[in-house]
Amino acid sequence: MSQKKLLGKLYARHIIWLITLSFLTGTLFLVAYYKVHPVFLFAPLLMLVLVTIDSFQSKHSVRKNYPLVGRLRYLFESVRPEFRQYFFEGELDGKPFNRRQRSIVYQRAKNEKQTISFGMQDDPNRIGYEWAAHSVYPKKADEKKFRTLIGGSNCLQPYNASIYNISAMSYGALSKTAITSLNEGAKLGNFAHNTGEGGISDYHLMGGDLIWQIGTGYFGCRDEKGNFSSELFAQKSNYEQVKMIELKLSQGAKPGHGGLLPAEKNTPEIAKIRSIKPFTTVHSPSGHTAFSNATELLYFIGQLRELSNFKPVGFKICIGRKDEFIDIVKAMLHTKIYPDFITIDGAEGGTGAAPLEFIDYMGMALSDAIVFINQTLKEYGLRDEIKILASGKIISAFDIAKTLALGADACYSARGMMFALGCIQALQCDSGKCPVGIATQDKSLYKGLDVTDKRVRVANFHKNTLKAFGEFIGACGFENPKEITPDFLYKRVEHNSNQNFTEIYYKDSIKYNREEFMNLN
Repeated sequence: MSQKKLLGKLYARHIIWLITLSFLTGTLFLVAYYKVHPVFLFAPLLMLVLVTIDSFQSKHSVRKNYPLVGRLRYLFESVRPEFRQYFFEGELDGKPFNRRQRSIVYQRAKNEKQTISFGMQDDPNRIGYEWAAHSVYPKKADEKKFRTLIGGSNCLQPYNASIYNISAMSYGALSKTAITSLNEGAKLGNFAHNTGEGGISDYHLMGGDLIWQIGTGYFGCRDEKGNFSSELFAQKSNYEQVKMIELKLSQGAKPGHGGLLPAEKNTPEIAKIRSIKPFTTVHSPSGHTAFSNATELLYFIGQLRELSNFKPVGFKICIGRKDEFIDIVKAMLHTKIYPDFITIDGAEGGTGAAPLEFIDYMGMALSDAIVFINQTLKEYGLRDEIKILASGKIISAFDIAKTLALGADACYSARGMMFALGCIQALQCDSGKCPVGIATQDKSLYKGLDVTDKRVRVANFHKNTLKAFGEFIGACGFENPKEITPDFLYKRVEHNSNQNFTEIYYKDSIKYNREEFMNLN
């Protein structure tokens, strides 16, 4: 370091000390000679204490070199997200959801005006821009057909699901008022609510249809050692509200990584639901203990189907290694056990807590994963047996249409439903300090979430989004979601060049059919 810079730092520190001592001396003079109230000594004494602490601590170089003043750096950094969102963020800049996306959810949830003025703000000439080809012969879509029947040949209790449902969010990660609002909203809107891997709580049993998710921790159906309990599963899977069972192999935001419940969220009530010790940080295992390969997975699915009296059973997966999924498909043919549905979670999925490397650098994007699974199931002749559900930043009518066009039968939304509850994207989900009372167990925060209001907003968001979906596909010439094909959607792949989704995603021919595969083996 140059002598000039060193002197600069010394001068800065000395100047701060000089100002602090001068402030204290001046205040003492006023108190002693002019009888000013001693309360005015509080500020200079506090300033002296902070300068002293900063000067003699060794953890923060900025504070040591610039006592007191260096604290402003940490203050400004702490409020940076709020300043950016409210003062500097453009309509299309925010991540993971921009302001325009958030606004349309708020408007639909509140039944407010949902139209936009003065033209588009996106750039239709940018590479990556996606758009739909409308028809000069628009049709009126039938909203009664916005449902899909889930249940293959081995299922005795098929479920007629909405094409748009609440994605997996556990009680524990979310507050009791948030879970109650979601479930009652699902009841009002006649769509399904996925429990997340945290088990079935009383707040899930408010009348809404449930998709019970079983994760690696087997919360709600585990014994004292943390292993799967067939007795507890049989009991709870036969609740009237439970319409389907979803076995979670991996999730998009942290594939290959177990869930995390921070100690401050693990209340005695939550611990009882999950059969764990309260006030401890709980890491779900990365993998399942009930099976260790594709064949065992299928037999376990068969076991879950029998224990639930043959309700629809499927699994959730974020695609990583393609060969592992193909092995599962081959095991389906060998065991003749077929899941009723497969939920695909894209790498763009969200979570309350996960390592950065998992959130940003692991897993296949939703569009690619849908195409891969759809093609693979067709290649092995199993597509008619298995429905595809999809999750990953699906909050608008265009998102739903795109997902169905690529091959999904129905969609989930987690963060869209959180926005409907009032989420402001504060990015504090893992802190327990969610300012709107959604992702917290702090009573002073979650009691501010009014269930009677928020459940209606959840139902409104679902209803208005599907209404927009109907108008959107109708403008493209479709009456039924099953008619949607990928060739009506386009992406700008380079300057002055567009390709439709069939050309982008489905250009490879099908290699095998089911009979050919069986003959090969």
